[in-house]
Amino acid sequence: MHVEGIVEKHDIIGAIFGQLDGLLPSSMDLQELQRIGKIDRINVKVSHKEGKTYAQITIPCNMTKLEVAILAAALETIDRVGPSKAETKLVKIEDIRKVKREAIVRRAAEILRMWDDLVAPENADITRRVEEEARKHKLIYIGPEKLPAGPAVKTSDEIIIVEGRADVINLLKHGFDNAIAVEGTKIPQTIIELSKKKITTAFVDGDRSGLLILKELLQVADIDYIARAPKGKEVQELSLKEIKKALSRRIPVNNMRISTIVAVEELEKILEKPLEAKHIEMGREEKSDQNEKTLEENTEETP
Repeated sequence: MHVEGIVEKHDIIGAIFGQLDGLLPSSMDLQELQRIGKIDRINVKVSHKEGKTYAQITIPCNMTKLEVAILAAALETIDRVGPSKAETKLVKIEDIRKVKREAIVRRAAEILRMWDDLVAPENADITRRVEEEARKHKLIYIGPEKLPAGPAVKTSDEIIIVEGRADVINLLKHGFDNAIAVEGTKIPQTIIELSKKKITTAFVDGDRSGLLILKELLQVADIDYIARAPKGKEVQELSLKEIKKALSRRIPVNNMRISTIVAVEELEKILEKPLEAKHIEMGREEKSDQNEKTLEENTEETP
């Protein structure tokens, strides 16, 4: 609506009711339509510029197409607001139900895409998740530092020292319940005291941070064995096979000459040497076994 003068919201609403009164059939009287809920509150947004008034009129309604067309045409006949001339034009008719239907379609499509997250997963996944949750509940906390650990740490003669809580959980998942986490680069006093009483294996990640923690452990704790995850891997992501392999290849600290001030790079080289020796030794044992087997077979074949 465009009005040739300054008017306010109540002036425009008064003009709508006043000029349509008696113009429409009684079944379409605005007050009656509001009473029975066919039209809602009339919304008017007003702005003024250079002595003129510009208004946007919105009338939410629940009427037939014919009734809406008649009401819209009637509103366009409003040519005065108070003493000022006015011009009213229909700008848009919007079907709210259509807008809602489109919103429903969009949201339904989103829900379908999110189905796997919102709906209970398959039985196999439920089983896996229950097992993981059960293992998490086995987790205990030891010492004043509240270090995450497996329940057997308190009773077992041997313990495995790892870097973090996720490592302990992964070891629990695969049946190793005697692990305890350092939880940081500073070695807690609880770890130091436990290492004095128990046979201790330091099981660290196969990266530089793992070597840094190992170096710190060797300086302050009584470590008996060293085990490392494969290069570039973390203990928390290892499979059962990888864990068993790493622990079976653990290196006795007494067999190694490690200075407490050795550089991390040098420490890595020292750790790799015993592994190379083990590979050679295992290769020799396998070759020896094969030779013995061949000899036995030849002996049996000899008349």
